[in-house]
Amino acid sequence: MTQESPGNLETMNIVIAGHVDHGKSTVIGRLLADTDSLPKGKLQQVKETCRRNSKPFEYAFLLDALKDEQAQGITIDSARVFFKTDKRHYIIIDAPGHIEFLKNMVTGASHAEAALLVIDAEEGVRENSRRHGYMISMLGIKQMVVLVNKMDLVNYNQETFDAIVAEYTEFLDGIGLTAKAFIPVSGMEGDVIASLSNKMPWYSDQTTLQALDNFEKEPLPTDKPFRLPVQDVYKFTKSGDKRRIVAGTVETGKVQPGEEVVFYPSGKKSVVSSLEVFNADCPSDFSAGQAASFTLEEQIYIARGQLAAKANELAPKVSKRLRVNLFWMGKQPLETGKDYLLKVGTVKESVRVEEILSVMDASDLNSAQKKDKIEYHDVAECILSCRHAVAFDTVEDISSTGRFVIIDDYEIRGGGIIREALADQQEHMRQQVMQRNLKWASSAIGRTQRWERYNQKAALILVTGKRNVGKKTLAKAIEQRLFTDGKIVYFMGIANVLYGVDADIKKPGDDETHRPEHVRRLAEIANLLLDAGVILVVTAIGLTQNELEIIQNVVDSDLIEPIWLGDEPTDIDFAMKVPNLDDFEDTLDRVKGLLQSKGIIFKA
Repeated sequence: MTQESPGNLETMNIVIAGHVDHGKSTVIGRLLADTDSLPKGKLQQVKETCRRNSKPFEYAFLLDALKDEQAQGITIDSARVFFKTDKRHYIIIDAPGHIEFLKNMVTGASHAEAALLVIDAEEGVRENSRRHGYMISMLGIKQMVVLVNKMDLVNYNQETFDAIVAEYTEFLDGIGLTAKAFIPVSGMEGDVIASLSNKMPWYSDQTTLQALDNFEKEPLPTDKPFRLPVQDVYKFTKSGDKRRIVAGTVETGKVQPGEEVVFYPSGKKSVVSSLEVFNADCPSDFSAGQAASFTLEEQIYIARGQLAAKANELAPKVSKRLRVNLFWMGKQPLETGKDYLLKVGTVKESVRVEEILSVMDASDLNSAQKKDKIEYHDVAECILSCRHAVAFDTVEDISSTGRFVIIDDYEIRGGGIIREALADQQEHMRQQVMQRNLKWASSAIGRTQRWERYNQKAALILVTGKRNVGKKTLAKAIEQRLFTDGKIVYFMGIANVLYGVDADIKKPGDDETHRPEHVRRLAEIANLLLDAGVILVVTAIGLTQNELEIIQNVVDSDLIEPIWLGDEPTDIDFAMKVPNLDDFEDTLDRVKGLLQSKGIIFKA
């Protein structure tokens, strides 16, 4: 048994799912045996082990490699199983049916091109049969065959089979999924696995193996717009190597040198200079499914989590608010007002449930209702609100970048699909910044070149707090300390902006009306100075989280270090809080320590 595909045989990934004890493992074991895909002597070895232990042989034992799995009688983890027919090689992803391990099915099924769903003829359609069907639909798997297993336990009765077909077909119709076939089988006896059975003369259609071979191989989505979630950016310095290599996996489309790419949500653009491959000849392009790495003609700042697309193709959506369908698998309910992590592609972003539009039990899709929380195994349509804007596609446009998972307490607790990008408060401002980045005329000297020359990383130190708490005093002292240490640093109060570049909108008594625009213009000035490699220390009265997010839209957020001065509560995500200036030198030492910990300045 091997993963290799000799000759011209193609490979297909298939997930097999079903309620616990409905016979998935037995079906897989029979498929392995009937296609001669087992290692030599394996079948006889397992049969002999059963004989020595006075235990009846079951084909499921061929899969149960772990002793604790055999003791429990359930498969507790996704397993990859390989077998072959004359047409192709198959990788069967065994998705556990036990309710406690349902989340493993999400991981398994997400890599599958087709699905086998097993239903026990004696037990009939169960809750997990419906849940698994819904998950298969949600994950975008269009091809599915339903195996009605254990027909031997119902005396191969056609009426039993027909009743299950009618019930499950009605359910599938409700979720927009059509089974390519329903097949009556007995995994234990081998009926209608590799050949038809004279025990069921009323069934003369395809066998299980024929149904597998009738699945259509999905072509790689090279014809879709280019998408590459950025995994990392690698820098090489040995022997004067100045390359910065953008790395990730191409989800859809293709890319080649000379093409202009845009990185979202920032909107920064550059042209692909070269494709890079370790210790091998460089290809002419990278296409869907391939790990890719390339350099850019202009050294723009790119961070992990951004989504690369071609400038002349359909752009991804960018928003802080998403309308989604999700399936919740956490023991604790998904609630509004609580922070979770949303993972789309390679980005992880803080997210909250803004509104729960409707909730249903996946085992009974007719019971949609309005609820204030999403409970274990609920399916919900809801609106998610992210702390920062993220880039994605709707699942109808590009399914791979339209799926997400939700992480709570370091564990995946839910997942789903993105249906729509919704407008958010800063959408217009974000569009302005993206337009600025698209039109940006870059200096011949790159950002990192300046950082290396100045021996510092550019940063925006935002000192904020209520009135009369000593913001300017602290900010100017930070400037002086850094200047004395030989850093390129500059202090700027918001008044410098109000009575300068904001003079056209600065009028007595209407500061609050124009405050968002004051903050935006302050951020644009900061962006210019940061591009020049400066450490900029800015003061502003009582910044809110919303105003901080305005600045984060304009300036790369990882360059911003907010400091809140005073005892008053605040909603901003500060890097440091200074209650007062009673111990002034200690406060300056703390600020310097913060900058050192962030790699902005270096320890002497």
